[in-house]
Amino acid sequence: QVQLVESGGGLVQAGGSLRLSCAASGSFFSINDMGWYRQALGKQRELVATITSGGYTNSADSVKGRFAISRDNAKNTVYLQMNSLKPDDTAVYYCKVDYTKQPWEYLEVWGQGTLVTVSS
Repeated sequence: QVQLVESGGGLVQAGGSLRLSCAASGSFFSINDMGWYRQALGKQRELVATITSGGYTNSADSVKGRFAISRDNAKNTVYLQMNSLKPDDTAVYYCKVDYTKQPWEYLEVWGQGTLVTVSS
């Protein structure tokens, strides 16, 4: 099975920066899309940014210009660089990886979550 390990969360002041990492390990045929989602207290989980295996990216309007997603396929790792953080960015951030165990098996796995707290 594929497992994800997230790191990089923490407490920062508004305007600060953090870089989240998510490393995938285990057995798989290929890794496809990778992405970051977040869930604030009392709110639904929402998409933050995604990146395809070819490097195409998409991000939520609320983070455009501030967050950047990237990946290192050799390391099976996806990153989220977060700049100009706002208190509204406070949430648990989850990594998600879409992968195939076999070419016909489309699966997904979620990380354990890492807490980002932005103080005013």
